[in-house]
Amino acid sequence: MRSYLSEFIGTALLLAIVAGSGIMGETLGAGNAAVALLGNSIATGAGLYVLITLLGPISGAHFNPVVTLMFWKLGHLTLKKMFGYWACQFTGAIAGIWLTHLMFSLPIIQESTKVRTGLGIWVSEFISTLILLAAIRIGDKEAKDRIPMLVALTVTAGYWFTSSTFFANPAVAVARSLTDTFVGIAPRDVLGFVGSEVLAVALIARWFCRSTRQS
Repeated sequence: MRSYLSEFIGTALLLAIVAGSGIMGETLGAGNAAVALLGNSIATGAGLYVLITLLGPISGAHFNPVVTLMFWKLGHLTLKKMFGYWACQFTGAIAGIWLTHLMFSLPIIQESTKVRTGLGIWVSEFISTLILLAAIRIGDKEAKDRIPMLVALTVTAGYWFTSSTFFANPAVAVARSLTDTFVGIAPRDVLGFVGSEVLAVALIARWFCRSTRQS
């Protein structure tokens, strides 16, 4: 139960950091999108570092269904554990968005109107997910003690060099469709994000499984 609670709380806090810093950045940036994105990316990276460092020893600090799927494919998790993590991640992500709305005195229930779609966006999400999963998997094997920093810096950089701003997380995509703020995504565009992310994990898990068998 500690591991499930860790995944729920960690994912909820991650989404609160993402959405809250987006709202704050947009407000203080007075319409300057670059300033808002800068604040958003720095806060997300810093928050990830703390969350992974503290909760990693409890649950692995996945906070992401495709990370959990990759570790299940590699044989590190049971099917039951994977589904349990998924339930905690999706519900935690939504709870984090609602908590943010409450903190900023916004309507709790919202639906995003921000369009994020197109071939470039989908390719960006595919590449983003590949990069994130590779950083986690290689770091887990070669630099385990540096995983929090590797993930935090990868996500911070990803905000800036990808057109999709590096979602790389189905739970994040679903939850962000429920906020009509700076970080939102229109519900109809979520499927394209999730499809790209799942395709990436299928590819990289197969590659890592093959590498493991060969070694």
